[in-house]
Amino acid sequence: MDSDGFYIALLVVDCGKKWGIMESGGNVLFRGVSSINLDDKGRLAVPARYRTILSDCCEGQLVVTVGLDKCLLLYPLPEFEEIERKLVKLPALNKQAKRLQRLLVGHASECELDGQGRFLIPEPLRRFAGLEKRLALVGQGNKFEIWNEEQWETNRDAWIEEELAEAGGELPPELGSLSL
Repeated sequence: MDSDGFYIALLVVDCGKKWGIMESGGNVLFRGVSSINLDDKGRLAVPARYRTILSDCCEGQLVVTVGLDKCLLLYPLPEFEEIERKLVKLPALNKQAKRLQRLLVGHASECELDGQGRFLIPEPLRRFAGLEKRLALVGQGNKFEIWNEEQWETNRDAWIEEELAEAGGELPPELGSLSL
């Protein structure tokens, strides 16, 4: 039970092919934004709350690749392998499928958590995403996005303004039932 009197039902999954924190409904859960520093060698330290999970469930084996929004995507290896299997089954003559394969699989780099919960982001990927000292690690359910912190904040603010402008300052009706 948390300080507000709510019960939190979480369990750590014994991986195999699945990983992460799961709610009682069975959904993978990596969420939240963490501000972190990239060290001088290009290593990122994963927040402590995720280290044990990643170590237990994928033995610290990760894959980092490019994202379509000029950020990086960070997956536990088993999760990326599942996505990779789906990508390689896409039609070879489909231009969009081929581009997606080239981007996600072609830029994929395996990495491993060290004893301090850090991993090295390869220099070409750091350059692609404009990663410097300050980063934002953004949980996205089955993966993380890694952003230049300033770019993350700029994009986040622009997305909010864009959504409000498109909706005339109000949420679309299909989102009206959400309790935010």
